[in-house]
Amino acid sequence: MVTRSIILFITAAVFEIGGAWLVWQGVREHRGWLWVGAGVIALGLYGFFATLQPDAHFGRILAAYGGVFVAGSLVWGMAVDGFRPDRWDVAGALICLAGVAVIMYAPRAADG
Repeated sequence: MVTRSIILFITAAVFEIGGAWLVWQGVREHRGWLWVGAGVIALGLYGFFATLQPDAHFGRILAAYGGVFVAGSLVWGMAVDGFRPDRWDVAGALICLAGVAVIMYAPRAADG
């Protein structure tokens, strides 16, 4: 169940961050409405993948996903835009991922 959850978080991050990047490229870099439209579709797919998480609590999923988004955004920036995070970026991302682990995977009662 944890592996499936992690795969869904990564997939959601690719669609959300990629979608936001496509909109950014379409508007800020003047690449056009086709890029914006593709970004909007990708953002919709992000929302779909978020619903597939095994936990039933919307607030928990989105709170945890926030940490994945932070770390994923830095990775996207490195891979696509040549961004080089400093030690504070990395430390912040690691803190966020620790928060994801606590929020999503800490043992709790079944009614959680």
